[in-house]
Amino acid sequence: MVPRSLIDEAVKFHGHLGVFLILGLKAGLYANEVLGKDHFRTRAIVESELFPPFSCFVDGVQVTTGCTMGKGNIELKNGRNLSVTFVRSSKRLKLSLRDEVLEGLREIHSKEDSEKTALALIDRPLQELFQIEE
Repeated sequence: MVPRSLIDEAVKFHGHLGVFLILGLKAGLYANEVLGKDHFRTRAIVESELFPPFSCFVDGVQVTTGCTMGKGNIELKNGRNLSVTFVRSSKRLKLSLRDEVLEGLREIHSKEDSEKTALALIDRPLQELFQIEE
C-alpha cells in the first residue's frame, strides 16, 4: 500500500502523477521493508529506457529509499526492460517489471490515461507487477 501522503510528496517532487512514478514508489517501499531504510548504505541500480515515461521510475525510487543521484547511490542503466536492484550490505533484492505489465503500459498515450492507470496500480499487489528475486 502506498500512503496518500507519500504519493503527494512524490508528485510534488516529480511534477505530476504517472504510472512509472507509482511503480518506483512501490518498488522502493518494498525494498525498505525487506532491507531496511538507510539513505546512505542502500544502493539502487535501475535498468530502464533512458527517457520518460520509463525513466520516471527513478524518481519514485529516490523518494521512497533516499537513494539519490547527488549521493551517487542510485545508478541508471540503459535497458529495454524495467528492473531495479537494491543492495545493502550483503543483501540484494531485484524487482523486474513483468513483461506483460510493461507491454500494457506502452499502450498509454495520454496524461489522463496515465493518471487513471497510476491510481489503479496503487492497490495492485506487488507480485502481480514485478518478478521478485531475494
